[in-house]
Amino acid sequence: MKFNGTLILYYFICKRKAYLFYNRINLEDNSEDVKIGKALHENKFKDEVKFENIALDKITDEFVVEFKKSDSDEVAASWQLLFYLKTLKDVGIIRRGRLEFSENKNNPRKSIKLELTKQKEEELEAICEQISSLVLLLYPPAPKKTSKCQKCAYFSYCFI
Repeated sequence: MKFNGTLILYYFICKRKAYLFYNRINLEDNSEDVKIGKALHENKFKDEVKFENIALDKITDEFVVEFKKSDSDEVAASWQLLFYLKTLKDVGIIRRGRLEFSENKNNPRKSIKLELTKQKEEELEAICEQISSLVLLLYPPAPKKTSKCQKCAYFSYCFI
């Protein structure tokens, strides 16, 4: 089963969103927030590197750099980047990871460095198995309302 970074990210944000995304129930094309985000991303990251099923914001001799607007989903973003590092490692490209957050009230230039350790690889493998089980369910998981739901493109699908 082929995954992409977005699916990994969504899995940590919302299992229902991950299920819907994987099963091609895409409501993001109707979201103004998503349209604005895509336009900003395309404008800012013209040098994005696409490889197999991943899109890297930036790659250097030392790092794969992933840029995020805020650190509100730091755990999700970290696993997304670890997934990218593992995908590259599988073809012999070894890098460390760096998350760059542009909007953080306490630290406007917040940056986190990540290493793909053996333990993280094992955890990532278990996460991918969980995602595989999730996306093959007959029905999506029931919605669980959180503070992040209001800005989600799937809000009306889940709650209205």
